[in-house]
Amino acid sequence: MGRADWSWGVPATLTTCKVTGKLTLMSADALSRSPLHERHVALGAKFAAFGGWEMPLEYAGGGVIKEHTAVREASGVFDVSHLGKARVRGAGAAAYVNACLTNDLGRIAPGQAQYTLCCASDGGVVDDLIAYLISDDEVFLIPNAANTASVVRLLAADAPAGLTVTDEHRSYAVLAVQGPQSPAVLAKIGFPTPDDYMAFVPSGDLIVCRTGYTGEHGYELVVPWDSAPEVWDSLIDAGVRPCGLGARDTLRTEMGYPLHGQELTLDITPVQARSGWAVGWNKPAFWGREALTAEKAAGPRRTLRGLELTGRGIPRGHMHVYAGESLVGETTSGTFSPTKKIGIALALIDTAAGVNDGDLLEIDIRGRRTEARVVKPPFVQPSVR
Repeated sequence: MGRADWSWGVPATLTTCKVTGKLTLMSADALSRSPLHERHVALGAKFAAFGGWEMPLEYAGGGVIKEHTAVREASGVFDVSHLGKARVRGAGAAAYVNACLTNDLGRIAPGQAQYTLCCASDGGVVDDLIAYLISDDEVFLIPNAANTASVVRLLAADAPAGLTVTDEHRSYAVLAVQGPQSPAVLAKIGFPTPDDYMAFVPSGDLIVCRTGYTGEHGYELVVPWDSAPEVWDSLIDAGVRPCGLGARDTLRTEMGYPLHGQELTLDITPVQARSGWAVGWNKPAFWGREALTAEKAAGPRRTLRGLELTGRGIPRGHMHVYAGESLVGETTSGTFSPTKKIGIALALIDTAAGVNDGDLLEIDIRGRRTEARVVKPPFVQPSVR
């Protein structure tokens, strides 16, 4: 059997374990499906295996570039129900989560969400996730699909008496409505539109949070599993373009947003990935604190950088990066930027190489060296405020 189609960085027949980084060939019968699967079939979706789920890669009549452009210029909706859902509940739940995950929940109030990391004792990243602070005694978590069981297991193992940690992966779907027209769309169908970034509000039996993974103004709707088709239909009827994981990948890469399993792994720390802003360095405790504090003080041996091709070519992950004849790093993600019309990549570059923004390096793209300029992401100016 041949290799999967990696044309947009999302495998069609291979799935990547986000903890081990190993590729596994999976049949469609072995994959989980979202509650919207039949809706995607009806829209002519091309499917891909992602984190153990069969999810839409792109749709007939659209394709990655059209879907990408819709999000940048109008609005698009992504089914991201493969993302995990977990809940920590009981007296002191927020304090407990704060002592485990990297970011500082003390910086936010109930009704706000926060990007954070679950790290191993050596500083490697088990997962990156969003924490919804409901109250001092309840935190709702959205981890990545393949890592939900690991996050739940780790939190449950150390939980004090009286706290419960539950896996609610199949209790909720998640729909991401993204793009400059997203506030008008949600208002049109009667959903609230929180003004503040990372704020969330309940609306009936769903939650609307002003979050996203595209760099555009947008919202993520946490919907009861069985209600997802009705909500999806209302969004499509309102004129929102359905978008697949192919466009989600090009949009997030243009922003320089990390993807677990590529820019963040058990072997890539938040210090190396320039995600230290999601670490509460002054907190007395969180998993991996000692190792990460030591790495920050000493300086990382490699750092995530952005690369823009100066000529033709499309970089992918795991390609060698050179400064002259010296191997100085490896790409973690790469794609064609539909907005800038050039190849772009994220790469881990050795600190000892002394590379600076503006320097020219070369990426080995299938045996051919292609020039690329070092830049600081994002590659495209975000509209999120």
